[in-house]
This record gives sequence, structure tokens and C-alpha cells, in this order.
Amino acid sequence: MEIERKYLVAALPEGLDAFPHTEIEQGYLCTSPTLRIRRMGDCYILTVKEKVRSSTSAIVNREEEFALAPDSYNSLKAKCEGLMVCKTRYRIPVGEYTAELDIFHGAHEGLRLVEVEFPSVAAADAFTPPTWFGDDVSGDPHYRNSWLAHNIGN
Repeated sequence: MEIERKYLVAALPEGLDAFPHTEIEQGYLCTSPTLRIRRMGDCYILTVKEKVRSSTSAIVNREEEFALAPDSYNSLKAKCEGLMVCKTRYRIPVGEYTAELDIFHGAHEGLRLVEVEFPSVAAADAFTPPTWFGDDVSGDPHYRNSWLAHNIGN
């Protein structure tokens, strides 16, 4: 189970390049359920996600990931719908959690989103974001990567 909240970014944290980061490319084979392929450095992953309905502001998904060979990734990439979503992901400690700051490239240049995963919905609801986080967009479908793959700009 994946439980997360997603925010816009009000300001980039200081010393950003000192945090671990990686380049990500991902595409979508379909969106109901979500079938996503992702390349993170030398890792290739197929992800199956299905939204779980919740009455909170947290995003709750069932998620399974499977390793892919590079050739399989490239074969599936040719079958993706819409754009490939390209971004740099930074992993930044925020209290007891890790924020994943995504800085988008290409068609979504300038968009910056940050997500935090939680062990429970209660923990997600109790989270107080740091000052560099902006508006909570967890419930806004326009900030889902699957939506971005089908829409240019942010």
C-alpha cells in the first residue's frame, strides 16, 4: 500500500545538490489501472497501481513493482500513451520522513512537486510540511504524473 501527500514547491531547499538525486523517465501504458514503466538510472521498473478510495486528503494506492530488463523497457516504451515524463528526483529528509522533490524537464519544465510517503493515513493527516513546501495538491488530478503524460505544460 502506498500512502502519500503531494505538494507544490514554494522554494527550493538550500544545498539542493548535496542531496541524493537521480534522473527519472517514465511513461504510461494505461491509466485504469495505472500501468507505468520507469527508468531510474540503471533500474527499469514496471509498476501496477490501483487507487484505493479514501476520505482523507492523502493519496492511497495499491502498488506492485516488477523489475524489467532494458530491452523489455524499450519495447514497452514504444507502446506508451502520451509523453514520457522526465524529471530529476531529490531525496530530502524532513523530520522522520523523506521528501521526494521532483523537478520536471521537457514539456513540464518549471514544474516542481514534492511527495512524502507515510506508514498510515493517520500519519499523513498529522503531517506538518516544512516551509519550503507549497500548496497541498494531493487531491488535484492535474498533478498526477499520468495526467502530465497526456497534457503539455503544467
